[in-house]
Amino acid sequence: MSTLLARTGRHRQRYVDQFRLVAGCIPYKLDKNVVDQGCNVEDRVLILMISTPNRNDLVFPKGGWEDDETLEEAACREAMEEAGVKGIIGENPLGVWEFRSKSSQNSGSLAGSCRGHMFALQVTEELDRWPGQASYNRKWLTVNEAFECCRNKGHGGREDLVETRLIPVSDNGTGRECNVVTKLLSLLKCQTE
Repeated sequence: MSTLLARTGRHRQRYVDQFRLVAGCIPYKLDKNVVDQGCNVEDRVLILMISTPNRNDLVFPKGGWEDDETLEEAACREAMEEAGVKGIIGENPLGVWEFRSKSSQNSGSLAGSCRGHMFALQVTEELDRWPGQASYNRKWLTVNEAFECCRNKGHGGREDLVETRLIPVSDNGTGRECNVVTKLLSLLKCQTE
């Protein structure tokens, strides 16, 4: 059983070359309400985003990678703490990005520099209660809605951000497995620029 307390503070955070190391996930699942057998599995993928405290932005769950856990454990912990979900994490990161924390974006110093490692997380469990529930609301979006949400944050029209990533998704309802083409890398880049 997981604890309902989130880790706090940065005394156990990992740093490399003055970058705070961050781990996170893009949680996803198949929409079970779509029953049209002619529908592509790709059209059934839903992406989970969360609200940010004191703002209306939607982001992916992510946070500091601590010294007593693996990168994958940190990503799963952040998904559970901030979004209240558990699942199967992808074997390899979707990508690694260097970015400035929102609180330090206007600063000229190295403080606030982060290096984020993001994974796909196939959600298998949504918790009714989770540590960050009072601070974060979760929202399931289609891939296109999630992409548009990121574009609406001032990243529209950037063709260099439009990339795709293949994620293996198992459709347990039919036993089929396919590669789902999504805009996950684009979403990640929008979140960290």
